Amino acid sequence: MKFTDFNLVEALHEGVEAIGFEKPTPIQEQAIPAILDEKDVIACAQTGTGKTAAYVLPVINFAYNNVDKKGIKALVIAPTRELAIQIDKQIEGFAYFAPVGSKAVFGGGSGDSWDEQKNALVKGTDIIVGTPGRLIAHLIMGYVDMSALRYLILDEADRMLDMGFYEDIMKIISYLPEQRQNLMFSATMPPKIRDMAKKILKDPVEINISVSKTAKGILQGAYMVYDDYKIALVKGLIAGKEEKLPSILIFSSTKVNVKRIEQELKKLNFSLGSIHSDLEQSERETVLRKFSNRQIQVLVATDIVSRGIDIENISMVINYDVPQDPEDYIHRVGRTARAESKGIAITFVNDADMAKFSRIEKLLGEPIKQARLPESIGKGPEYNPNAKEKFGNRKNGKFKKKVKKS
Repeated sequence: MKFTDFNLVEALHEGVEAIGFEKPTPIQEQAIPAILDEKDVIACAQTGTGKTAAYVLPVINFAYNNVDKKGIKALVIAPTRELAIQIDKQIEGFAYFAPVGSKAVFGGGSGDSWDEQKNALVKGTDIIVGTPGRLIAHLIMGYVDMSALRYLILDEADRMLDMGFYEDIMKIISYLPEQRQNLMFSATMPPKIRDMAKKILKDPVEINISVSKTAKGILQGAYMVYDDYKIALVKGLIAGKEEKLPSILIFSSTKVNVKRIEQELKKLNFSLGSIHSDLEQSERETVLRKFSNRQIQVLVATDIVSRGIDIENISMVINYDVPQDPEDYIHRVGRTARAESKGIAITFVNDADMAKFSRIEKLLGEPIKQARLPESIGKGPEYNPNAKEKFGNRKNGKFKKKVKKS
């Protein structure tokens, strides 16, 4: 199948060609015709399958064909500002040859960014991509007119519910016209997503693509390693491999650990940057831009970017610690091997995280191959897939046992 088979406007075909898309992915093959046929859609597809283009192309196509009609034609709601910015950039790319405008609406910026967002909303920019909190902040001010809206798109719907945005989403929907087309995209399809879909979507077309599975091009592996030796293991994996591994993404679950990893790797003279919640939005964007442009080799980040970036050709993803939620593993490792490319995903498992690692293997339906530690590091903990999860106080990536007072 080719993109020309979708009967999109010529300006969109030019944008697709300029970006370098050659053929539709499975999610695009199924979703685009359904959306063009004016159907509500609920789609479940893992990260990296091209789901953004699956809804962006039909939306731009509609906006192009209704360019003379003023007003906001589509609203995309995303869980994080990083994802909102990324979606907006993709819209700009696909619509490069079309007179269709878009604007990302998110919090954390300056007063100028608020004014820019307000102007776009008042003007009626064709496509608005926003985070729930900032969208509500604008909507309650009374100057946003949604009467011309045709599309409501919920991207990363499962993540938004995990982050507690259900009430915010329903509040935003209360400002929208009832006659609209609803599109819901999610990486997983738990019961709470289906419950929300029943309230929002009308007779939707259901699409399921590789639910909760990692991309075929990812070479996955794991090391059983104690916390004290993780930095040494990172060094051994990536030192002197700038050409083979030009782009490495290291995930940790806490900003404390991210900062510590960054400090330790800087001592070893690695070219790197970090992203965590303490950084301003402009600082995050600068780091992401340098990472995307290969100005830095290593990016250390919390899960704030596990679903919020779309950078091609990431060579390796390292889970410095095991993610709390098995689904987060799918999203972390999904940053590599995108669009049928190849990539490496390595997970460090300490003695406290074996139960969480076991849940990941159960989700995947198969074991993750374990690699042998270098002799310089020695022997790590022995893997116990039946281990019970340990609870306690984490400090700098280590568990401190609770001491029972007499």
